[in-house]
Amino acid sequence: MAAKLQNNIEIIEERDVSFPPAHTAEHLLNQTMIRLFGCERSYNAHIERKKSKMSFYLDHKPSRQEERAIEQEMQRLIDEDLPVTFEFVTRDELPEGIDANRLPANASETIRLVRIGDYDVCPCIGRHVRSTSQIGRFEMLGTNWDEHEHSFRVRFKIV
Repeated sequence: MAAKLQNNIEIIEERDVSFPPAHTAEHLLNQTMIRLFGCERSYNAHIERKKSKMSFYLDHKPSRQEERAIEQEMQRLIDEDLPVTFEFVTRDELPEGIDANRLPANASETIRLVRIGDYDVCPCIGRHVRSTSQIGRFEMLGTNWDEHEHSFRVRFKIV
């Protein structure tokens, strides 16, 4: 199981990320939510082979049309067959937009970045597919909105 750290960041151990298609989809969904809603990356994610869920803080409850837009954008990105590449940088060389404060406290000086085409870049130690077409089909299973927390949870699976 992942060990909890400060600021809701988790260390992802290799056994937690046993299904690379869903883990790669997690990266795409994070960036899709950022672009569609102007939010931060997910504050809570549980990624598995059968069903996954991710939670985001948003300023409003997404409409059904916005939910469909999320699913359509995810499938468009998968179909686009974007390459998934890796690079290693030092903390001082992190690209603009990557917050070093979100790294685990025990992260080394050298950070592995995962790039998905020109769409997303994020520090990550998990396993990924080589290109987005290997993900399969993204199916949104449902969503939940917590009005008090302004939290939006997306449940999905990769087929």
